[in-house]
Amino acid sequence: MDTYQPFPLTLVRGKGCWVWSSNGKRYLDAVAGIATCSLGHSDDGIRRSLTRQLNKLQHVSNLYQIPEQESLARWLVDHSCTDKVFFCNSGAEANEAAIKLARKHGHTNRGIEEPIILAAKGSFHGRTLAAVSATGQPKYHKGFEPMVKGFEFFEFNNLQSLQSLIHKLEENAPHIAAILIEPLQGEGGVKPGEKKFFYGLKELCKDHELMLIFDEVQTGVGRTGNWWGYEKLNIEPDAITLAKGLGGGHAIGALLVKEHANLFKPGDHASTFGGNPFASKAGLTVVSEIERRGILKNVTERGNQLKEGLNKLVSTFPNQLKEARGWGLLQGLVLRNESSFNAQDFCNAAINEKLLVVAAGPKVIRMVPPLNIKANEVSEIIKRLQKTLNLLV
Repeated sequence: MDTYQPFPLTLVRGKGCWVWSSNGKRYLDAVAGIATCSLGHSDDGIRRSLTRQLNKLQHVSNLYQIPEQESLARWLVDHSCTDKVFFCNSGAEANEAAIKLARKHGHTNRGIEEPIILAAKGSFHGRTLAAVSATGQPKYHKGFEPMVKGFEFFEFNNLQSLQSLIHKLEENAPHIAAILIEPLQGEGGVKPGEKKFFYGLKELCKDHELMLIFDEVQTGVGRTGNWWGYEKLNIEPDAITLAKGLGGGHAIGALLVKEHANLFKPGDHASTFGGNPFASKAGLTVVSEIERRGILKNVTERGNQLKEGLNKLVSTFPNQLKEARGWGLLQGLVLRNESSFNAQDFCNAAINEKLLVVAAGPKVIRMVPPLNIKANEVSEIIKRLQKTLNLLV
């Protein structure tokens, strides 16, 4: 179906941060499946681990105990602020589970007949109907109305906007069940959360008994230089949604919750494929390899290197570029409104320089390379970005 507008490029193999097209050309991949291939392409550790798993068992139903699933769940709770895990297949599914959980909290703990979930303008939470209804970008709603009801929106990083909305909705009776928010808005333009705002948000959640859900589909599993984006903000959410980097290119998602938010009962939610042996082994291999190889340190160092290079580009092209922003290896290069090209134009032009980057809105170029990228490869990204800018200016 006509759901994508792919670049005129067919990729047939990859190794590390590099991919090859069908005509034999080599490209530096700063997209990584959109923040998904945590260990790059054709990683030896993943290949060996998943080959062994395929020789054992690839899928059984959640009607039975699954040792690989249990091991991954144990790792996740041991390395986060959470206590329980539900596995699914994608970020949208993880957010759907979180939305159902929030509504159950509203019904059972707050006595709300029609619970409301607050989300941020500019957010992105997925393409399924409830997840896109929670997405604070009207362009994703167009043509699919009516949206699922029960969502209201505030300005990201604007505490006054959030306070006003809560006051309006909670003035006479409880109506709000939860806040669903990204610690850094990815599709909304690579906008990092501000500590002061998130501290105030957390206090409002405590005061009004709201469940705080962090959408860490893009920021989780080491992408920021910490395991989780919430660590950048020094607060702990009640629930976290994960996907993308958790599987290293294989389909897996998860909803992680603290014990007090562990409200689902048998029959409340389920997934046929979620947490099957193959997907769970992929996730367990990714986190184990990140830990074993000390890759979080690399993310911080290479992220700082990338940010420094991007800032130099901003200085070199002040009429076209506004700023660089992001955390770790989730970085955005922001174009000025008066720039002679948009982000998609840039992505198209970068292909000519054998560089793959991706847009995050009309004015932001996003770089989310594999977490094990090397220093010389980051330098090469900067060189190819500069060559692309020279072509466009």
